[in-house]
Amino acid sequence: MVRIDEKTNIIKHENEVFQTALQGRGLRKKYRGFELSVPRLSLPKGFATALIGENGAGKTTLLNILAGIRLDFAGEVTYFDRQQPGICGDVQEQIGYTGPGCYFLPQWTTRQVEEISGLLFTGFHKERYRAICGELGIGGSDGGKQVRSLSDGNRMKLMLASVLARDTKLLILDEPASPLDPLMRDRLCDMIREYLEQGGGEKSVFFSTHNIADMENVTDYAVILEHGNIVEEGFVEDLKEKYVCVKGEAADGERAGEILFSMNRSAYGFEGICLAENVERLAGMDVSLETPSLSQISVAVMKANTSLGKRGKGWSVE
Repeated sequence: MVRIDEKTNIIKHENEVFQTALQGRGLRKKYRGFELSVPRLSLPKGFATALIGENGAGKTTLLNILAGIRLDFAGEVTYFDRQQPGICGDVQEQIGYTGPGCYFLPQWTTRQVEEISGLLFTGFHKERYRAICGELGIGGSDGGKQVRSLSDGNRMKLMLASVLARDTKLLILDEPASPLDPLMRDRLCDMIREYLEQGGGEKSVFFSTHNIADMENVTDYAVILEHGNIVEEGFVEDLKEKYVCVKGEAADGERAGEILFSMNRSAYGFEGICLAENVERLAGMDVSLETPSLSQISVAVMKANTSLGKRGKGWSVE
């Protein structure tokens, strides 16, 4: 399982030690009725990390802090194991960000996006940008369409093209899959994986998602956020060993419900998620055990830590 050194924030996994792409310490941002509170955050370098949580959990606030968009927060963010915290100098060059909506002016064309990106970032490659735009069908070689004329999905494609055309070490992507159709979500996973492979272990991706199932095949590490707090994190392979999917007969549903984090019941049986260490408490019940998906784990953990899912049992994941 994952252990994180509290002093250095280096991630230790079994016999391996992973450096971090970024480290956050004591991150806090307070709104009326809500507070983001993240005492410690470490993202393993060379992997794709998913930030998972329901609406209002604080995902966008956290990503905006990490991307340098929000500066009104308490705490410290350090990038690429450097001593100097925050985004400044060449660190800004090495981070690519996409967010909800669109940060390009509506009257800009795809060619103007190319020209301005080239002025802003020394590591921007025009030919790469045009090739990606052409591949994604948003026009980058003929002057292009205006941003205002693009659909939400094509605006996201344009933002992705602009960051993937740069020489970066870290991509911070806020809900990149949400406006995309199923085929493009699959292509997005390929693009993320290609980006990581081209980096030779030096490039990392941190993205938030509501489409857990669609993005699972590209997720190496997961951080689950609920009510502004990290309630679970780890490499996906470890999480799938920590939790078990339990299926059983309807007659055992009530007894099993005292052990499971979440459970779906019908007249024919039940299905739920249980900590692997508690499986022995299911002895005597007619159940089958399966490896859960990241989506099943995430939903169960979120239910266990939100008023929408609690059933008065006081479940809590530490």
